[in-house]
Amino acid sequence: MKERFTSIFNHDSDSMPRVWTGKEDIRAITKMARSSSLKLLSVLAAIRLDDDTDTIGDTLVLALVDPKKGASKSTSLQDPLASSTWEEVPATKTLITPVQCKSLWNQFQRETEYTITQAIASQEANKRNNNWLPPPWAIAAMVVLGFNEFMTLLRNPLWLLLIFVSYLLLKALWVQLDIAGEFRNGALPGILSLSTKFLPTVTNLLRKLAEEGQRPATTTTDAHNNTSNPPQASHIIHGAVGTNSGFSSTASSEVTRENEAEYTSPSRHDKDL
Repeated sequence: MKERFTSIFNHDSDSMPRVWTGKEDIRAITKMARSSSLKLLSVLAAIRLDDDTDTIGDTLVLALVDPKKGASKSTSLQDPLASSTWEEVPATKTLITPVQCKSLWNQFQRETEYTITQAIASQEANKRNNNWLPPPWAIAAMVVLGFNEFMTLLRNPLWLLLIFVSYLLLKALWVQLDIAGEFRNGALPGILSLSTKFLPTVTNLLRKLAEEGQRPATTTTDAHNNTSNPPQASHIIHGAVGTNSGFSSTASSEVTRENEAEYTSPSRHDKDL
């Protein structure tokens, strides 16, 4: 019975371990687990070799799970589990008497009470950890008393910018320090752990900000180097053009020499004549 109760109480319908986040109905889950354990007790109470029907299950439910409902339906004030035999069940087929069933059920409730208490405590702890907002009356008081400060912020938008930057820094520190996780173990251990992690986290955050600030400077230097490379390419192009012009000048000089030789050759032929 304890194993049946623990299996149903600590696991959901998909046989996955149950996490007490605060949204679960512990009362309904407890009632379902106890009803399943009570059915197991009713099966073990008597031997059923044939298809005989009995009222052991209904009697246990009315007497142990819903005693008020059973008292309203019963005509007599006598406890249905105060006898040593079951109705419509012979003594030779009885394994657990009604009195023994009541004693076993009381022992079962005492031994499973600790599991229910632990679930309730875990649920309350999760609710406290997830509820960081102040109570409604405190929020109303802050709105009423901070009206003048709110009007000051509207008149001077620079304060809004300062508050926004401060919020970003505090949010980064909140994530880096994992404040919600540190305070799960208690206030004093959380404060001690944060005191040792505060300065290293701030230095790391400032270092990251400095690195982010240096990145645009490196990109501008790279762009400047890229813009300075085209003049070098232009020098190379001018050099290539100069060599081509040199070759063209030499070719033109050779052509002129050949033409002069052609013009001078007829004069020599005339002199010979």
